[in-house]
Amino acid sequence: MGTVVVLDRDKAVALARSHAPDLVAVLERAEVVSADEFERVVGRSHPTGVGGLAERPAVEVVERSAPLVLLDNPRNLGNFGAVIRVAAGLGAGGVVSLGDVDPWHPTVLRGSAGLHFALPVGRLGGLDEVRGTVIAFDAGGRDLRDERIPDDAVLAFGSERHGLSAEVRARADLVVSLPMRPKVSSYNLTTSVAMGLYHWELFRRAS
Repeated sequence: MGTVVVLDRDKAVALARSHAPDLVAVLERAEVVSADEFERVVGRSHPTGVGGLAERPAVEVVERSAPLVLLDNPRNLGNFGAVIRVAAGLGAGGVVSLGDVDPWHPTVLRGSAGLHFALPVGRLGGLDEVRGTVIAFDAGGRDLRDERIPDDAVLAFGSERHGLSAEVRARADLVVSLPMRPKVSSYNLTTSVAMGLYHWELFRRAS
C-alpha cells in the first residue's frame, strides 16, 4: 500500500477494528488531511473518510497449485469483479481475461470488494500466453461431476452474452458442463465460476 489518507484517524481506526482488524496498524499511521486534500489525492470524497493509493501488483501465474480462471471477453464489469471475489474466496490461482475490458476498471474493483490484491489479476495479450490444461465450460460439454479438475488447470468461461469464442473452444483440452435442471437455460457467470472452483476444491479435499 502506498499513500493512505484519512479525514479523522480515530474514526478510521475504530472502523478498522470493527471491519478490518488487519488494517488497524496501517490506519494508525495514515496521514490526516482536509476534505479538499482528500479529494485531490483520492479523486473524490468517500463516506468512510479513508482513501489510499496502491500500485497494481505484477501478475505471475506461471507456477501455481490452484486453477487459473480465464474469462473469455467478459462484458459485465460487476460480474467480472464478483468473479474475482469468488476466486479469492475459493483459493484460485488467479483471474485473467481476454478482450478489451480492463480487469482493474474501478467498477470491477468495487465488484471484487478490493480482493484484486488477494490473488493475481490481469489481462492476457492472447491465447499463446495460456499454460496448462484448459477446461472450458459450455452447456454442450461433458458433465462436470464425472470429471476431475487438476490443480494447474485453466478454467475458461465465456462472456455472458456470446459464450466461449471459437478460439478458446478450439484451445480447450476438455469441455465440461455444469449440472442444470430442465428449463434452466444458463447460470450467471459468477455462479458458474463458483461451481467450477467448488468442484475442484471438493475433489482436492477428498483426495
